[in-house]
Amino acid sequence: MPHFFQLNTRFLTLIAILLSSLGLSAQDLAEVFGKITDEKNRPLPLVNIYVQGTPGGASTREDGTFSLKVQAGKELLLVISSVGYSPQTARVKLAPGERYELRRKLRESVTELPDFVVEDRQIRSANLNPIDPKLAGLIPSASGGIEALLKTMPGVASNNELSSQYSVRGGNYDENLVYVNDIEIYRPFLVRSGQQEGLSFLNSDMVASILFSAGGFEAKYGDKLSSVLDIRYKRPTKTRGSVSASLLGASVHLEGSTADRRLMYLFGFRQKSNQYILKGLETQGDYKPSFTDVQGMLLYELNPKLEFSFLGNYARNSYTLIPTDRTTSFGTINEALQLRVYFEGKEVDRFTNYMGAFTTHYKPSKELSLKFIASSFQTIESETFDIMGQYWISELETDAQSSVFGQAIDTRGVGTYLNHARNYLNATVINAEHRGTYEKSTRLLQWGLKYQHEIISDKLNEWNMNDSAGYTLPYTMGIPGMAGNQSDISLQDVVRTTIELQSNRISGFAQYSGSFETEKATIGYNAGIRMNYWDLNSQLVASPRAGISYKPHWETDILFRFTTGVYHQPPFYRELRAKDGTINRDVKAQTSYHIVAATDLNFKAWGRPFKFVGETYYKYLTNLVPYEVDNVRIRYFATNNAKGYATGIDLKVNGEFVNGIESWASLSFMQTREDIEGDFYTDYYNTDGELIIPGYTTNLEIGDSITSERGMMPRPTDQLLTFGLFFQDYLPRNPTFKMHLNLLFGTGLPYSPPGVPRLRNSQRMPSFRRVDIGFSKQIAGNKNKANELDANPRLWRKYIDNIWISAEVLNLLQVNNTISYTWVKDVNNRSYGVPNYLTPRQLNIKITVEF
Repeated sequence: MPHFFQLNTRFLTLIAILLSSLGLSAQDLAEVFGKITDEKNRPLPLVNIYVQGTPGGASTREDGTFSLKVQAGKELLLVISSVGYSPQTARVKLAPGERYELRRKLRESVTELPDFVVEDRQIRSANLNPIDPKLAGLIPSASGGIEALLKTMPGVASNNELSSQYSVRGGNYDENLVYVNDIEIYRPFLVRSGQQEGLSFLNSDMVASILFSAGGFEAKYGDKLSSVLDIRYKRPTKTRGSVSASLLGASVHLEGSTADRRLMYLFGFRQKSNQYILKGLETQGDYKPSFTDVQGMLLYELNPKLEFSFLGNYARNSYTLIPTDRTTSFGTINEALQLRVYFEGKEVDRFTNYMGAFTTHYKPSKELSLKFIASSFQTIESETFDIMGQYWISELETDAQSSVFGQAIDTRGVGTYLNHARNYLNATVINAEHRGTYEKSTRLLQWGLKYQHEIISDKLNEWNMNDSAGYTLPYTMGIPGMAGNQSDISLQDVVRTTIELQSNRISGFAQYSGSFETEKATIGYNAGIRMNYWDLNSQLVASPRAGISYKPHWETDILFRFTTGVYHQPPFYRELRAKDGTINRDVKAQTSYHIVAATDLNFKAWGRPFKFVGETYYKYLTNLVPYEVDNVRIRYFATNNAKGYATGIDLKVNGEFVNGIESWASLSFMQTREDIEGDFYTDYYNTDGELIIPGYTTNLEIGDSITSERGMMPRPTDQLLTFGLFFQDYLPRNPTFKMHLNLLFGTGLPYSPPGVPRLRNSQRMPSFRRVDIGFSKQIAGNKNKANELDANPRLWRKYIDNIWISAEVLNLLQVNNTISYTWVKDVNNRSYGVPNYLTPRQLNIKITVEF
């Protein structure tokens, strides 16, 4: 393995020479060594020691000792930090070859979050995975942000780089909880594709901490089936900010506080346009996406016991497309086909969101914390398009010796389709909530009560029409226009409805957690229950959940964890609406029974810290509402007529593969199945004895029939294997030159042609393969160093912490990943599934200034 990193470093050195004109020369080094202990002189392992502003660093060994090579001849600021202890700093300026001894005692502390206290040992014993939010700005990705980090986590899958949505352990996009400072975040309703989606709510510049659970989470987290993402925004202590710009957009953030730290502020602005990326899609045209997000948070501490805060957000996502043409080659070597489409029309989508939350946080005593939250969310969405496509399906020449190899030689079908929509949705969600905690020694009691009012107004008007060779499909013999003839024009997927809906929910939870010591181990436990009542379907559900952790007193730092519970997901508006636009008010909560067993191991390799986490899980699913997925659009059947399961294994190893910086790799195996009640289908055989499959069989004269039930089948998110890798590296003698690699792999997802129940989810898309790589160079940094060592520093250097410039190669391997299929037919009613490909290889340039 050391040999591997040695080769990798040489590779990066070569790239650095090719990509920049920087001359790299050897730098004289010095050494800082010493020992870190706690206040009782006990050695502290895994304490981080690094030079501020650089990625390098070291960690203390089991006996608390460490050794760190540093640059000589310059004043450096060393930072000593460890989870659960107050950080310290030390300034050094060493001569070449000098060895300097540093000994420090760290004082134990906890990380104070807005409402309760989180310690590392509590996170580890719970089913939560902490993620460093600083890495969100480093990972190369078309969508970027915190969700790009999540997609590399075990159990998480995403096959669309244009979308921030993700599925977890066989769940869909609607089954994931997202909280910011205990406020639940909602995603848009009408979005059909990643191109329309724009910016997610989470602004990585404002984030202080990230906790993620892929299942088996505690009762304090809400009513969803799959996962929870718990985000905490910063509590600024001094004035800071950043400005970032790239080919995909720009962002600005500013934070600070008054001198007495009673008033704190945090603001962020983001503007994104993925027009540059969308121009690489096979559908050519005039793309005009514009995504804007403004967020702000104010905190005011009236006294040490009482604090007020406000979090506000305005987001406007606009997407306009005037398509012109599309050319897609598909099929096999023996049957190579090409779809050529010429478009007329236009699509205009608007998604505008408002969110405001006011929080009162009262601490009457050291043990007791009370929180009151009033929040409101509103989304105003419109989806309008009239797009006509005239298409030709052609055969391609497959003879490599032919002069027209790869060109269209014969036309199989000619047709036209027209897609129309005028959809408008206005949704408002109002919440009033109380949360409390009481902590005494190693025991923690938490509770909460929430009231939610929902107002939905939805107007739908959409339809499709398919025509081939002058005949409207589905085609039956006859003369169009004659009375009583079935070949007259017909529309498909017609939805015309107006829906007005209001409802109320009441939910609450209580949970108790703690730990105790025995002669052989430290044992942690957690038990709680959630309740939820919705007046629309008059259903009350209870969700008991529990977990236990066992950390034996071994030399090996290992912890065993087991969690189980019942997870109900009461329907939201999307689950109530069927594909024909009707509302089923009797849809009940979907239910999942979780069993999760985990092993958490901290170990050292090559003298550096690593962590391995392995989890195995089984989820029994009942009262499911079946659905179909097209790109990122989910269309529910609006009835509880399915049951199923999801089971798998998640593995992750993370640590310092390269000294001083964290990387990780995750591997997941998963299977999820469902059985839809009453999914009977009838097989019709023609007079030739062939199975008649609409869209495939030409002889439609029925000779015989057999009726069967489908039984267990793959769910739309069934993905046997996924692998994620986030890897960082830097040049040892020039750590300001860094590399970041983001690799994702996932086996194919199920799909099927529309209108063929017997084939539901029976076919597989090609595997998803994507590699994004980024190279960054720090061109200026450490304003303190500049001020103190420069006799006459330039004015701008007084206020600048860091300036980084980056180059990212997106889809490095130029893989044509498939996100969905467009289905077209010829006059014989034969269907062709034409793959819709994602983005090709592209380059992104980015500059970031921190001050």
